[in-house]
Amino acid sequence: MHVYKQSEYVTTPYYLSLKFQCMLCVPLGASLWGPLKELWETVEGAVMRRQSESVHLLDLQLKKHKPHFLSLYKNPPKSAEQRDKVRKASTEGIAIQGQQGSRLVPEQLLSEALILSDMFDMGELAALELLLAGEHQQPHFPGLTRGLVAVLLYWDGKLCVANSLRSLIQSRPGKTFTLELSGELVALTTRFTDELMGQGLTKRILSLVSEVNVTREFERLQKQRGLGNEKHRKQVLDLIKESRQALADSLFSWTCQSPLTKDDTLALIGHLETVTFEADGSLDSVNLSLVMALLYCLDVSFLEQGTEDREDLLQALPLLTERDYVLAVHNRLLEGPTWKIPGLQAVCRLAWALALRALSQLPQALVEFTESDEALADLALLGDVFLFMKDGMLGCEGFSQEEFYIRRLHTLITDFLALMPIKVKQLRNRADEDARLVYMSLQMGSEPPSSLRKDLDHLMFLIGEFYSKDPFGLELGLEFWAPTESLHHTNLQGSYLGMALQRPPHKQVVLSKFVRQMGDLLPSTLVIPYLRMLKGLANGPQCSHYCFSLLKTNGATHGDTMQGMTGRPVSWELLFHSLMLYYENLRRDLPSPEAANLYRHPPTRGITQREVDGLTSYLELLTTIITWSENARLALCEHPQWTPVVVVLGLLQCSVPPVLKGELLRCLAAFGKSPEIAASLWQSLEYSQILQTVRIPGQRQAVGIEVELNEIESSCEEYPLTRAFCQLISTLVESSLPVNLGAGLRAPGFDPYLTFLRDAVFLPFPTRAYCHAAEKWEVADGVLEVFHKLLRDYEPQPADFLQEMVELHGEQVPAHKPPGHSIMFHLLNDSPTLALCLSLLEEGVRQLDTYAPFPGKKHLESAVLHCLCLLELALQKEVVFMDLLRESQASLLVSPLEQLLQGVSPQTRRADHIVNIASYLYHSSSNPEAAFQSAKILRHVARYPNIQIRLVGDFTHDPAVSDKLMAGFVECLDIDEAEESVEKEEGELPFLFMIRHEIKIHILNLLMTSLELKPPNLALYLLGYEVKKAVSSTNLQDPGVLGCPRSCLHAILSLLQRGSEKRSGPVLSQQAPHLAELCYQVIYQLCACSDTSGPTMRYLRTSQDFLFSHLQHMPFSLPSEIAALSQMSWLMKTAAIELRMTSLNRQRSHTQRLVSLLLDDQPPTQHTELGMEEETRSVCGFLHFDTASKVRRKLLCVLDAIEFSQDIPDLLQLDFFERAQIELVITNCEHVNEQGHTVCNVKLLHRVLVAEVNALQGMAAIGQRPLLMEEVNSILQQVVERNHVRRSLNAKRHALQSWRGLVETLLTACPADLIPPDDRQLIIRDLLLDLHDKVLSEDAAGELMPIVAGAVFTLAAQLSQSILSEQQQGVGLDGDGSSGFASIANSALHLILRKMLDFILCTGGGFQRLRAHLYGALLYYLQMAQKPEEPDTLQTGKSMWERLTAPEDSFSKLQRENLSIIESYGTALMEVVCRDACDGHEIGRMLALAVLDRILSIDRQSQWLLYLCNSGYLRVLVESLRQDDGALQGLLTPQPPLLKPLYIYESKMALLTRVAKTSEGAVELLRCGLVAQLMECQVYDMLPDSDAHRVMRDPSGFIPSPLDRYRQILLPALRLFQIILTSTTMNHQQGAPQVLQWLIVHADTIQSLLRCQELSMGALQELSLLTGIISKTALPGTCCSQHPTDPPLCLHLGPDRRPETVASSHGAALYSQVCANIMEYCQTLLLQSSAQAQFTICLFSPSGSEPAGRDGARADLSSALPAAASSRVPSLGLVLYLLKSSAADFSRFHQSHRQSLSKLQGLAQLPPEELKELCQGLVSGPGGVDKISSVQRSLLAKRRLVQLINNRAKLLALCSYVIETCLFVLWRHLEYYLMYCTPSDPKNALLPGASSFRSRFADGKKSLDGRGLGLSRVSQQDLDQLQADMAAGFGEALQRKLLEVEGLYGEVRSRYTFIQALVRRIRGLLRRTKS
Repeated sequence: MHVYKQSEYVTTPYYLSLKFQCMLCVPLGASLWGPLKELWETVEGAVMRRQSESVHLLDLQLKKHKPHFLSLYKNPPKSAEQRDKVRKASTEGIAIQGQQGSRLVPEQLLSEALILSDMFDMGELAALELLLAGEHQQPHFPGLTRGLVAVLLYWDGKLCVANSLRSLIQSRPGKTFTLELSGELVALTTRFTDELMGQGLTKRILSLVSEVNVTREFERLQKQRGLGNEKHRKQVLDLIKESRQALADSLFSWTCQSPLTKDDTLALIGHLETVTFEADGSLDSVNLSLVMALLYCLDVSFLEQGTEDREDLLQALPLLTERDYVLAVHNRLLEGPTWKIPGLQAVCRLAWALALRALSQLPQALVEFTESDEALADLALLGDVFLFMKDGMLGCEGFSQEEFYIRRLHTLITDFLALMPIKVKQLRNRADEDARLVYMSLQMGSEPPSSLRKDLDHLMFLIGEFYSKDPFGLELGLEFWAPTESLHHTNLQGSYLGMALQRPPHKQVVLSKFVRQMGDLLPSTLVIPYLRMLKGLANGPQCSHYCFSLLKTNGATHGDTMQGMTGRPVSWELLFHSLMLYYENLRRDLPSPEAANLYRHPPTRGITQREVDGLTSYLELLTTIITWSENARLALCEHPQWTPVVVVLGLLQCSVPPVLKGELLRCLAAFGKSPEIAASLWQSLEYSQILQTVRIPGQRQAVGIEVELNEIESSCEEYPLTRAFCQLISTLVESSLPVNLGAGLRAPGFDPYLTFLRDAVFLPFPTRAYCHAAEKWEVADGVLEVFHKLLRDYEPQPADFLQEMVELHGEQVPAHKPPGHSIMFHLLNDSPTLALCLSLLEEGVRQLDTYAPFPGKKHLESAVLHCLCLLELALQKEVVFMDLLRESQASLLVSPLEQLLQGVSPQTRRADHIVNIASYLYHSSSNPEAAFQSAKILRHVARYPNIQIRLVGDFTHDPAVSDKLMAGFVECLDIDEAEESVEKEEGELPFLFMIRHEIKIHILNLLMTSLELKPPNLALYLLGYEVKKAVSSTNLQDPGVLGCPRSCLHAILSLLQRGSEKRSGPVLSQQAPHLAELCYQVIYQLCACSDTSGPTMRYLRTSQDFLFSHLQHMPFSLPSEIAALSQMSWLMKTAAIELRMTSLNRQRSHTQRLVSLLLDDQPPTQHTELGMEEETRSVCGFLHFDTASKVRRKLLCVLDAIEFSQDIPDLLQLDFFERAQIELVITNCEHVNEQGHTVCNVKLLHRVLVAEVNALQGMAAIGQRPLLMEEVNSILQQVVERNHVRRSLNAKRHALQSWRGLVETLLTACPADLIPPDDRQLIIRDLLLDLHDKVLSEDAAGELMPIVAGAVFTLAAQLSQSILSEQQQGVGLDGDGSSGFASIANSALHLILRKMLDFILCTGGGFQRLRAHLYGALLYYLQMAQKPEEPDTLQTGKSMWERLTAPEDSFSKLQRENLSIIESYGTALMEVVCRDACDGHEIGRMLALAVLDRILSIDRQSQWLLYLCNSGYLRVLVESLRQDDGALQGLLTPQPPLLKPLYIYESKMALLTRVAKTSEGAVELLRCGLVAQLMECQVYDMLPDSDAHRVMRDPSGFIPSPLDRYRQILLPALRLFQIILTSTTMNHQQGAPQVLQWLIVHADTIQSLLRCQELSMGALQELSLLTGIISKTALPGTCCSQHPTDPPLCLHLGPDRRPETVASSHGAALYSQVCANIMEYCQTLLLQSSAQAQFTICLFSPSGSEPAGRDGARADLSSALPAAASSRVPSLGLVLYLLKSSAADFSRFHQSHRQSLSKLQGLAQLPPEELKELCQGLVSGPGGVDKISSVQRSLLAKRRLVQLINNRAKLLALCSYVIETCLFVLWRHLEYYLMYCTPSDPKNALLPGASSFRSRFADGKKSLDGRGLGLSRVSQQDLDQLQADMAAGFGEALQRKLLEVEGLYGEVRSRYTFIQALVRRIRGLLRRTKS
């Protein structure tokens, strides 16, 4: 019982099975096609693929389709009613099966349907359905109309039924084979097929085989124009042939397993009686099946095998149990009429005779019939039974494709020999008789008698022919060899020899005896048949060994020539002795070189034709044996007497016919298969000059094979010698190619051979005449095979390009280059060789396009394949070749092959070489290897952008060519690999599978390469995009819609979509993971490219629902982790783009669907598949799950699928090689592969290491060679593992990056309201915790950490943002904050913080850039606990007691807990952060500084500050400021530099400012010498000239101008000083003097800043800080003269200094701050000078007139007073002006504050315009406000209002302070002037505001403590004027306003001001007159 391999019976033509694979999901199944296709799928699934679930489906299908099987091939009948219905369908409509409602059908379609109905004689409705199905399938058949497609579908439907029937019958149990299927399935199919057989299936099949006739069907189709182009004809032809074959095979399969009934057997015999021959004298394959069916009916050989079910089979055998059956068959065969083919009748009679003979040995046999076996055998022999078996059956092409035909014929032959030995003896006797008659007639010179029978000859020829082909590797010939002794080689024992000494079966002994006896006393007439028989029986590795032994043992002493052979046994001795004699004989006739032209004429002692035939047969036998057996090759070669190589080479030089020479060369080729023999064979070949490589001086003409070719073979038009020579060279080239061939006689090398093959064989081959057309292509194939091997083994080396010389006969001649170099050179030039290769490719396409068989087709296809391989290898090697050529500077000229391929073809006058190459893809079904090479070539060529554009033009120039090429590419991608993946053990199938798989991979890589180039490119054309218009204007459609052809994109999508609707997910991912990965990558590239993105995503979204259907199957679980991760990476990247695009385009439903798929943790309510929800429901019911049970979020499942650990291979353990050296070699062999990963080239490394081993000299090295090779293998193994690890890590990194991209897109780019805030926080929490868990596991790979850190950063930012926005929305709702922090529990936040800190600590020292991300995340995290800004309502706050006893709010609580967690990590964390802050990468330092800043701000216990001070890090930071000075100075150059130093400086200053905010910190900074360091910094003196640099703006606006850069350096320093001064107020002695010192050092700069004329925002900031510092450094004991800044200060108080920037709220605050600082300074000076007014210093002149506006008084003054403005003393009027303006500002600001407050309280009622206006302040960019949601808008508006309110509150405080200070200064001055001042002489009175005014009169009473301010005089007139002015200025209105300020502000703020008291006093002063 044999196991039937499933692949052996799937014989559907490949391209058709492929076409129909794509069409299973047909919306309307024409009842004659769709349902039948479905039936075949189900049968195939159950029987061939063994799908477990399909038995039930099969049962349903069989019940449904039983009528189809019973009325096999019968069409639904025509009817008038249907015809009428169809006719009216164009007006009334018609209901179509599978569609709702009725449909109007066009008239044209109806008339076509009626034609179809008449043509196939079927029902009109069925015809209409079939036509509609054809229309639907049309895109799969480019170039065919719907009617032609319908014809294909009709026959495909028929084929589906026949194939289904065959598969069902093959699944039956029986006597010959088993499919090993499940019992349930076998029972079902057996029951069903038994029913069919009972209802007359056999007769139906036989009648169909007769009726369905290809010629008749074609005539019928031709008449109705039902045939299209050549391809369509071929498809229809194949379908009809296949369906007939399938029917016949069904019957054959039945008889293999079970006997037919009597009637059925007779019907079968009746059919065979009428069978006729094909044109070539053989049976056609259908009739062969039926003959075999009958032979299996008559087969009883299974009874010998003694299987366990033998008894059951005996019971079921009608030959034993049914007398009627035997009688009927016996009579029919014995006495029936003569058949149309007598030979066929003879075969059946022989089979019956052998059956009877076998049965006669059984006890229950029917004796009455068994005795006729002899008579039947005689009749069979008379019918030339063996001749017919050889010609009629073996000659049929289908014979060798079916294993069970071969097995049955083997049984028939061996049974005849074993069961009828007497008949065999009679045949031998008869043959001996005939031999004598022939011999006598020869002696007498008469004709031999005509009555000679040649039965034994025919039997021997049959055996030889039958066993010489063994397509299934069965080696059945072994049964003829029974070993006579126990063999030495146990591996060569026969298949029946379980043990060496076991006795062989009787049959084997008989057969073995037959072989030996037939060789005894062999008559000459039987020599050739016997040799042919031996040749067949020697076919196979073991058979050849037995045959070799037989010929060895047969050897006799010596003998004469072949004519005297009678009675001599065939042996090696005889063969080689004869050859030697021939050689000796013929050598004498060998002419001298001078008479060389005569040697070709046969001399007198020649070889007769019979001798030639005999020698040829002998040589064929020798060739067969040595081809199979290496031992035989070596034994024969090493035999001292026989010397076969010498004799054969000798005979080749003699005058023998070319046919014999050809055989001799083939024999040499077989010897050359062993490398040991090949090396010496080369030398012998060179020495014998078979091909003349050395010219003898004075020789007139060439000799050798070249002459034979040109003169003898060409004139005979047959080329056996040339073909054999090519075969010999091909074999030798493969075995070994000696470098020094011919050394000493000529320039060594292969060159003469290559020149002969190229110039004498290849180039002239198309122009020679051929007797047999096929031989032309055989010659081309042979020579191209040699070229291919030579180029394949050639690696360009630098030495190839140097012209080396060798010494020959005392002179220097140029050395030959390697043959591969020469071939490369010819292919890289416009040479005849290249031209011929290209024209051969053109011819190949032309021939294949005819779809017709022609002589030599196989060899043409092989030659074309070699041409394509040559081109591909040249393209592959040309880069290295041309680089080496360039470096060598040799004078060779070559062109890149891809440019040569652009040349014009001389035949077509068009540049269509590449089009021809691409056309082979169209024939991928019949020539997959050519298509594979074609795809590789296109991929090489597609790398060049300039060629791509031309290619698109060439491909699309002619619409017919364009459609054909597109169809070719699509067909390659469409081919379904599922069939091949079923059966991997077979040799042929996986190869085909691999080739087809590789073609797809090359095409996808070609698409990806092209997509990277600018349009138009090949990929856009092949994927169906516009190449003539803008790519983005493409409108992708399903194939067939709007005339859209099926493109590669459709093919890729259908590859990916197959199985995506099922629960198991896409089939491709499982079956071809790498292919699936590339498909996903192409889709991603299309979505990512801006041109193709729009059309692609639209199409995927609307027509395919691609992303959703694939994302739902993530994570993919595949055997290969790398493949699964790579597929998911591209899919996730595409999903991220889709989410972004749908969000931007506001396609909410699409976005929502994907978001919920990825993020939901609720189980889906409904699933795409029915079964799933039922299953979950039942499980939930069983386990009593809550319906809301959570499932893991899809995103987290994908993260789980990325394994963070990575096994690293162990270090190399080496005994011989040195590890360091080996590591170096491995590094040198590394290269970047297609995916961009660095891997080691294992093949190159292998070459290097083996070369190293081979280079070792000496005996020790030879002895250790095996050990060395073992170590080489272990190194290679290790490198393979390393490559795998790298690929694995790359895949993980890529997957993690894609995952991160998807997460970031989901959280940042999708509309925020798609995920509710509480869900969002929980999702982020889960993601953060899971990420940290994975990355903190011990074995996590460090390579993945940076990506995780980046993701953590983004997630922390999102979490912080989400929580802050939630709090903003909830402010006021939950005042006490007792219910936890936001939606996420505090415990979860603490956990996240702990994990972040663990992550920071686990990164160690090396990952500083990585920690930068983590610091960023930590900052975002700590930001959450910052209390949001609250509006300052100016209401009285809570009392101090209430504040102290209030419960802790949630912010403070979280902050306190955060701090305790941070402190629990102790100094380890501090050390890491501080170290990063001081050193390393800039961004890392900035973020570490920011983290320190943040922690210090919440660290109430000052633990971190203490550590910072004690560990010296603070001092390092301070001292680094001095080092930064140079870099900062560089920043102020006009050219915009790198701004890194600036950012670092700002970060440092921010941290130092934070430190200075506590008094301990400030003191520590001073102790560290901060101010001293800053004093040394010269950058503060480099104030840029603002006018000169205003033009130098960075056009992008990103890099600030030099002046702004200067301010960015100065302001942080000023802020730091201000804070140090504030913090050290209690011990001023430390801070102020140092800061004052800094002011003095930089006095010039400070002066110019204070005198700044234009007040921009920056200038105001400078002023505000400077004035603040100056006012704080005005210390007691600090002499005024020391102050570098007195005079200019008050300049800033006048109305002309009130800048435009005050219009903005920030500017107003800065300006008010400046005023407040100046007035505070004045107040401090007044208070310091004296406690009483009479002793005070005067800062303002006694002039009460207020300064005028910008253009008024100021202009007059400046013209009147030429003195420098800086020395002018300001007047009291200025103070009065400031007082008035501040009072006015106060009421304005107060009004604004109240308005904003009321808006905030009624925010919900604000109109949208106002909301929009408020948001405008916070959203940048035009139209930015429109894009945000209403919730966001109100949040932004609220934030803006809080900003405005707090800004106004600050302004009110400043105004109030300024008013108070102004009043005090005014009162002090008025008190002095009006009460204590003594006027001087009126003549000296000064004008008001005179420039020389001094602070104090020198009235001799007292000088002011040596302040030396210089005193001037004040006249009485001045004082009176002052009093009048003041009284006028300080009027009632102002006083009322001032008291109002106190009322509005002072009381509310619960602080008491002195405004009322001061107003009263001033009023009093002004009223009284001086006494």
